[in-house]
Amino acid sequence: MAMTMHVDIVSAESEIFSGTAEMLVAPAKMGEVGIMPRHTPMLTPLKPGEIRVIKEGGEEETFYVSGGMLEVQPHTVTVLSDTALRAHDLDEAAALAAKTEAEQAMKDKKTDMDYARAQAELAEAVAQLQTIQRLRKKQGR
Repeated sequence: MAMTMHVDIVSAESEIFSGTAEMLVAPAKMGEVGIMPRHTPMLTPLKPGEIRVIKEGGEEETFYVSGGMLEVQPHTVTVLSDTALRAHDLDEAAALAAKTEAEQAMKDKKTDMDYARAQAELAEAVAQLQTIQRLRKKQGR
């Protein structure tokens, strides 16, 4: 029997995932991190991107987070994010529209704040599109 840990992925609206896993891979601000049971405790910010939960038996579930925090305890991992979705629930058309809108806002910047907001929105849209592309590759489409 493989060693497991409890994983909770929670958005501002609801709990997206709660269950056991053999490993979790997340997009930390300083680079991608892999978490396994009995990992050293840590707290790190997340950037927009894909979270992969490898469950017992090797089954993998993929989620998208808009950023947030990752808290690791020896037997529990918690992901807190403003927006968290199952990867298959992402809307490619909406992500493409958001990307185009953010790129236009960056060109039309009126203030530094507008530019920074547009950059953040662009990063989120690109992360959603990358998650959709990775999911398609896994499914062989």
